Amino acid sequence: MLSPAASVPARTPARPVRLYDSWWTVAAAGLVAMMVLTAGLWFSLHVRTDQSLHTAALFVHLASLILGFGAVLSADYYGLLWTTGRCSLTEVLSATSRLHMPIWAGLGGLVASGLMLHPDLHSPLTQTKIALVGLLTLNGLQAGLLGRRLTEATEPIGRGLMAWGGATALFSQACWWGAVAIGFLNTNR
Repeated sequence: MLSPAASVPARTPARPVRLYDSWWTVAAAGLVAMMVLTAGLWFSLHVRTDQSLHTAALFVHLASLILGFGAVLSADYYGLLWTTGRCSLTEVLSATSRLHMPIWAGLGGLVASGLMLHPDLHSPLTQTKIALVGLLTLNGLQAGLLGRRLTEATEPIGRGLMAWGGATALFSQACWWGAVAIGFLNTNR
């Protein structure tokens, strides 16, 4: 005769929910990111930095731009190599997975340091730049889900994933270059 414990199937431990599990998790992360950006903007209105902290923030801002945008350009270059048949999807996914940390660190550094550079939140250019940063953040989050789907896909990749990847890269480039251009224009005003 079986004991009562022997008749109950063993439970496998539940896997924790991860960021790129679904659109729901990505949307939740996007909501949190927009709340953090909004809190940062509130912070920038209420805190003033002295000249030495402003100079340090400007240095961090430029270094973060190099780190984040440089990593984005590298990731997009790998995507272009794959699109032209010069490397495999596995190589692209391996290389770009290593670039996630510098991209997010660069973007985070840009936002944090930018908030200490006394942005003129009434300026239409600054408002546009803030919108581009928000859109860039959301695009980066959905790009992580795209990367997961590409990792799970088998070659050849369908048109839908190809179009998704192309649109993600183009949108990312437009946001990065737009924010850089606005930063340059704001610096020279």
